[in-house]
Amino acid sequence: MQPIYLDYNATTPVDPRVFAAMRPYLEHVFGNPSSSHSFGREAHAAVDRGRMQVAALLNAAPEEIVFTGGGSESNNHAIKGMAFARRNRGDHIITTQIEHPAVLHTCRYLEQRHGFRVTYLPVNRYGQVDPATVAAAITDRTILITIMHANNEVGTIQPIAAIAAIAHAAGVPMHTDAAQSVGKIPVNVQELGVDLLTVAGHKLYAPKGIGALYIRSGVELDALIHGASHEHGRRAGTENVAAIVALGVACRLAAECLTEQAARLRELRDRLYRGLTERVGLLHRSGHPTDCLPNTLHVCVPDVDGEAVLALAPEIAASTGSACHAGRSEPSAVLLAMGIEPGLARGALRLSLGRWSTAEEVDRAAVVLAGAIQVLRTNGMGRSQTNPA
Repeated sequence: MQPIYLDYNATTPVDPRVFAAMRPYLEHVFGNPSSSHSFGREAHAAVDRGRMQVAALLNAAPEEIVFTGGGSESNNHAIKGMAFARRNRGDHIITTQIEHPAVLHTCRYLEQRHGFRVTYLPVNRYGQVDPATVAAAITDRTILITIMHANNEVGTIQPIAAIAAIAHAAGVPMHTDAAQSVGKIPVNVQELGVDLLTVAGHKLYAPKGIGALYIRSGVELDALIHGASHEHGRRAGTENVAAIVALGVACRLAAECLTEQAARLRELRDRLYRGLTERVGLLHRSGHPTDCLPNTLHVCVPDVDGEAVLALAPEIAASTGSACHAGRSEPSAVLLAMGIEPGLARGALRLSLGRWSTAEEVDRAAVVLAGAIQVLRTNGMGRSQTNPA
């Protein structure tokens, strides 16, 4: 029997409709979109259509969408591109302690190799940053604020619109990593007020290796990849036509069922939580109680190690946190930043649902996970031997 997949925040399967749409561009529609003959024109039209579909989901203009190789590249382009473009105006960047490694490591690179200064803001016990702390951190040398839209581990949604308003009042551009939120909740760049926004295709049922960066019209950004004048001179390299088609269709499908899907996943998430607590008792539910992704349940189980739970429950495909840190037994930096005690943080389980999750799977997962937790507690085997609480 195939494991129950509860790791949609790590990656989503490719929707069959997305695969069907991209397949012709892997077979007979193979032209270079920069070529002037019919093969190239057909490929170019497909890229244009994909750009319009991504823009429509975000309420952006098509010319504000730049296709990239994924979320990490988009984050790197946004942060490095803005840092270098505005270096003559300042050297200070503001972010938070709970960002994705693609943001944190990029900021540290700029600190260590190029002399930029970065402020890493704290978050509260729900994983939210206070807009007032953002305002207090801004100086006359601040050139960028980069704060994720929704956290990939606990699902907490940040008050991005409020922060962007503060940033713009101070004349500072705003970037948000929306890799986890696009396709799950409404992401409208006009309402958020951001200047730059990251999209990752494999988080919304497109393939891995394709992403997008929204760049508000008029924003100056240094190129990250140099070469020919692809993507309006923003990102060199022959476009990945099939993957762009896939991302476009994935965005169109997300737009068609966003509200209905969010309601269904929220109900399944809460059902899973009830099923677990009924069987194992008290759990620490991480993340914001209302400002949270509808598909994400993050809990910390007292007296056990999360990795040990999952090892004892191979019928469940889930994680203890970010897929970038899978297999590690030390507590998540995100949870520690939220003030969760290290011993409790080691009991973390991130259970994320998606388009093909069912009530039957949720009920079965609750039984299996509860059984593993009970075995570990009974045998005193729940704690990591290399990282005792």
